[in-house]
Parts: sequence; structure tokens; C-alpha cells
Amino acid sequence: MKKREFYIVSGLVMFLCMGTIYSWSVFQKPLVEALRVAHGSKVSPTMASMPYTVFLFCYAFSMPVAGRFIKKVNPKVLAIGGSLAISIGWILAGFADNIHFIIATYGVIGGIGVGIVYGIPMAVVTEWFPDKKGFAVGLTLLGFGLSPFITAPLANKLIQTFGVFPSFKILGVAFAVILSLLSMTLKFPDKTEDNKKISDNIMLELTPREMMKTTTFYAMWLCFVIGTFSGLMIIGLSSTYAQEIINLNPDKAAMFTSFFAIFNGIGRPIFGALTDRLGSKKTITLSYLMIITAGVLSLLFKGNIFIFGLSFAIMWLNLGGWLAIVPASTVNLFGKSHYSANYGILFTAYGIGALSQGFIGGYIDEAFGSYFYIFYPVIVACIIGLIVSRKFIEAK
Repeated sequence: MKKREFYIVSGLVMFLCMGTIYSWSVFQKPLVEALRVAHGSKVSPTMASMPYTVFLFCYAFSMPVAGRFIKKVNPKVLAIGGSLAISIGWILAGFADNIHFIIATYGVIGGIGVGIVYGIPMAVVTEWFPDKKGFAVGLTLLGFGLSPFITAPLANKLIQTFGVFPSFKILGVAFAVILSLLSMTLKFPDKTEDNKKISDNIMLELTPREMMKTTTFYAMWLCFVIGTFSGLMIIGLSSTYAQEIINLNPDKAAMFTSFFAIFNGIGRPIFGALTDRLGSKKTITLSYLMIITAGVLSLLFKGNIFIFGLSFAIMWLNLGGWLAIVPASTVNLFGKSHYSANYGILFTAYGIGALSQGFIGGYIDEAFGSYFYIFYPVIVACIIGLIVSRKFIEAK
């Protein structure tokens, strides 16, 4: 294996661990039941999704802070610190006796930990692969999207064997060991490395302040909100939707979640490569059209297991896609010199998308008594995204 390819593999495994958040739907029902039985706590659908929502929000909004330090602090030290925060959040959640404690530990501490670590493997890989940044970053992020393929059945087995709270502790210890060891391998290339000979042909090199004065930034930010809102709501409810609407048992629902994770994973290198080849504007248009199609199919064929599998696979594929489209577009539209800081600011859109999906998904279930109706706001949001992207994002 060539030296620079090692950083893709190392980052992929790190993201595999951090992507366990996408297996939240496997934890949600057993957690609600355990709190009810052991502590008499009744948890509403909205509150049951809050650890997932707060985790995503905290991870998104801690990223821009961490992004400012990635090149100022040794990436190994920063990554180890974030890895320990992830581990502590998971382990402390294993001692919870109410949903609020899980929100504070798993959601806040764990989310901040992922926000610190997340940008570091991406920044390292971007520096090592200036010639094919979209594909390389997408391949590294494959681990985050593919995570539920491994962690959903693993978590389900741990929960059935040991219970939901011991499972938090077991995974927390495992993450401390794996992430800390891999963090020690991270390194930016020296200026004399061969890959520095490759030219990026980037026209603009904008600082965060300059970037935030452009219309393109706000259009890209809003489109990212819509893309993550749509994908995260579907991912967070996949197991529950499978059980309530398709009438699958928890084991089969977990299997589908694992299956969908493959699409979330491969969406990253696929859409990263598409962004390299087609540019940001055309790739964003393609993504929104696919999401709208998946939503319409789900509304037309309620309860159909084939359509469920197809539609949710498309949704998971496109969430993975957005997490490759935006980092590649950050370089395309705003330059590489301030990539970590610029992408960190754009990534706050992910937090807003996460926060909005949590409240809207819970509200729909409480108001209409079913998660079936979640596709209506998804379709409307993506139509808005199509209009904004076509009008305000440059064709790069």
C-alpha cells in the first residue's frame, strides 16, 4: 500500500467507529423500554429522538471550532482528545436513569467528541490527494456511512445479550482503544511530498470571512441543511418505520438498517467522484431529484416492502452523498487554503438539519400518529433546494 493510501484506510476505520450514531434507531426502542421498566420514566417520541438529534447538533457545531485548530495543533493530539470525549460520552450514558442524562452524555459530550475528530482525517486526506479530493474524501467517509452495516447488528446483539446500558459502556471502551490508536497515525504531508507537485487549478482562495460574504455560501449552506434534514430524518427512523409501517420485527428491521448502511457508505465515494466530474451544481440537482423520487414512491406504495427497501436505500445513498458533495464543493467554490475552517462553518448546516428533523419527525408522529407522513416535508424541502441551487450556486 502506498503511503498516502494508508491515510484513507486509517480514516475509514475511525469513521466506522464514529458512524455508530447512525445505528441510533436500534438503541431507541430498547432504551425507552429500559427506562420505563427500571425507572418508571415515560419517554415521548420526540424526547426519544433527542439524544440522536442533540448528538448531531453538537457534532456539527463543534466542527468549525475544531477546524480552526487542525493546522495549529498537532492533529494526533487533537484527535486523541476528541476520541476520549467520544468514549466518555458513551460510557457515562451506560449509567443513565433518565433520558436527560443520556442527552447530556451521549448527545452533548459524545457529539462534541465526534465534532473534534471528524474533520481531522478529512483534512489529512484532502492534503494527500489534491488530484482527486472528492473521490478520496468520499472513500474515507465510506466508513461513517457504512458503520450501521456493522454496528447496527452488533449493537442489536449486544443489547439482546447484555442489555442497552451495558452496551453503551462496552462500545465506549472499544472506541477509546481503537480511535486513540488510529489517531496516532494521522499526519499532514511535508511540503516536499510528491503530491504537492499536482496543481489544483483553483481560481479563488477565500478566507472564512470572505466566504461568508458570498451568495454562493448561503445557497450552499441552505442546500446542505435540506440534504441533511431529509437524510437524517429517514436514517433516524428507519428501524421504527420498518416496524410500524412495514410490520417487520426488530431483528428484520435491524437487518434492513444494516443493508441501508451500504448505500450510505457507497454514496460518499460515488457523489464525491460525481462532484469532481460534473461539478457541484449538477450533482446537487441529481441528488434532490433522487430524494424527491424516493419520497413520492413511499407515499404511493405504503406498506410495500420492496418500495420501502428501494426508497430508503436511495435516501441513505443521498445522505452519504451530501457528506461528500459539500467538502468537495468547499474546495471547488472557495479554495483549499482555508478548507478546514470553511468546511467547518458550512458544516453547521448539518447541525441545523439534524435539529429540525428531530423536532419535525417527532411532531409528525405525535400529530398524525404515524411516521408515514414524514415524506411530505422532505419533498417540499427538496423542491426548495432545487430552486435555490439552480439559481444561486455557481457551475463549478
